[in-house]
Amino acid sequence: MSARISAIQPSATLAVDSTAKALKAAGRPVIGFGAGEPDFPTPEHIVEAAVAAARDPKNHRYSPTAGLPELREALAEHVGSTSGLPIEPAQVLVTNGGKQAVFQAFATLLDPGDEVLLPAPYWTTYPEAIRQTGAVEVPVLAGAEQGYVPTVEQLEAARTERSRMLVLCSPSNPTGAVLTPEQVTAIGSWALEHGLWVVTDEIYQALTYGDMPFTSVLRAVPELVERTVILGGVAKSFAMTGWRVGWMVGPTDVIKAATNLQSHLTSNVNNIAQRAALAALTGPTEPVEAMREAFDRRRRLILDKLAQVPGFSVPTPSGAFYAFPDVSAVLGREIRGRRVDSSSELATVILEEAEVAAVPGEAFGAPGHLRFSYALGDDELIEGIDRVIALLSE
Repeated sequence: MSARISAIQPSATLAVDSTAKALKAAGRPVIGFGAGEPDFPTPEHIVEAAVAAARDPKNHRYSPTAGLPELREALAEHVGSTSGLPIEPAQVLVTNGGKQAVFQAFATLLDPGDEVLLPAPYWTTYPEAIRQTGAVEVPVLAGAEQGYVPTVEQLEAARTERSRMLVLCSPSNPTGAVLTPEQVTAIGSWALEHGLWVVTDEIYQALTYGDMPFTSVLRAVPELVERTVILGGVAKSFAMTGWRVGWMVGPTDVIKAATNLQSHLTSNVNNIAQRAALAALTGPTEPVEAMREAFDRRRRLILDKLAQVPGFSVPTPSGAFYAFPDVSAVLGREIRGRRVDSSSELATVILEEAEVAAVPGEAFGAPGHLRFSYALGDDELIEGIDRVIALLSE
């Protein structure tokens, strides 16, 4: 195998989820907090749109690589409403899920030797995708004490003459942190001042809680419009992880180049899934709001439960569906005769001894933490954290 491909690390989140499912299939009562996947079915009106699309012969053929014209128009309107800027369909590329959008954005904009400022904790796929271009990620770690949000001063300290791009993810996977409007403005203005590209992953934009708003970087700093690529998808807000529809939105020349790449890579996204995505974006919003309210209830529930785990410290997440406790106070002790010196070892012990699956912070560039997804049913959530409480209270 090539050195480039051999260097890729498997997705830690998918690996944990796969292990949990394998153990459950073998009869173990494992409760999985690993995958960022809503447990709700896709809303019925979306499914019905897909069924109708499957029966229409026009969807049985190749379609434009960049996406169905109707879907690109809907996405232009959708992104325009959140960014506050006019977006044209020519600025939109429909991709096979959010991950393809991530890979193509980096492949289109980065050259070997470029540096990418990557706030940490970060989603596990970002560094792997950056490295595939020959560029180098430069993690900028923001800990629990600052709500997992980097400061402009931290970013500036990491910037060099080779810095080309800043990656943002708000609401955040893995922490659930949401940048305030003021923070978005400060960071965006700094990126503009230094001529950086901004790739902003907004796939969780519909999932914020309390009085925390979602703020697009282009709404905060519209002058960045010619140097910003927005990534998104239907997976999280519409419970459509398996449908595999994402998107890139950016300057027309960037989108044209990324479309050329996709024309050789995958061609068009599945037409049935595109029709379903169109129904999601243009259909009733009540199902999305109902899921958001359920996530908010679970957020409060898991925070209450995690606060009872000895040694866990949990900043309050304001978005997405993740809690990211700092578990460093647990490290260095023995648990059922096993010494635990890292969050990776702690995750293994919790899985093997309590039959609860969580993702260790090492996967996100933040050792000393665990990620718990609360995109699962209330009963499993309570039972799972109660097992962790019992284990770490011994």
